[in-house]
Amino acid sequence: MAEIARNSTGLSGEYFVAAELLRRGFNVAITMGNAKAIDLIAEKKGKTFPIQVKSIYKKKNVGWPILKSKVKRNHFYVFVNLNADKMEEPVYFICTAAEAKRNIKEYSTRGILNMYLINNDKFKSRWDKIK
Repeated sequence: MAEIARNSTGLSGEYFVAAELLRRGFNVAITMGNAKAIDLIAEKKGKTFPIQVKSIYKKKNVGWPILKSKVKRNHFYVFVNLNADKMEEPVYFICTAAEAKRNIKEYSTRGILNMYLINNDKFKSRWDKIK
């Protein structure tokens, strides 16, 4: 059975999210680079949506590393659990910038958005927020 290489987690998540947006009628551009502020640019009906994608390899990960200071107003955040350890379908959690910021817990050395905070119907597969 094929599996996603752990060092491809971020890029895999971006491509999965791009595919989901394309299925929903968006035009999507994937930006390239390691220090980018926007992973995807989606467009639909003349409106443009900057999207940041954060991916984890498997469900046993606590959550996604992210700092509140890195959250950009008017961006959308898609947190992806690739489920690569089980080779199941990825799970997507969609947040506005305000929702992402509210759910990030910051510690002295890092910030993290814990999966248990957004693993519910307010965030799971809520592609309708991107409008």
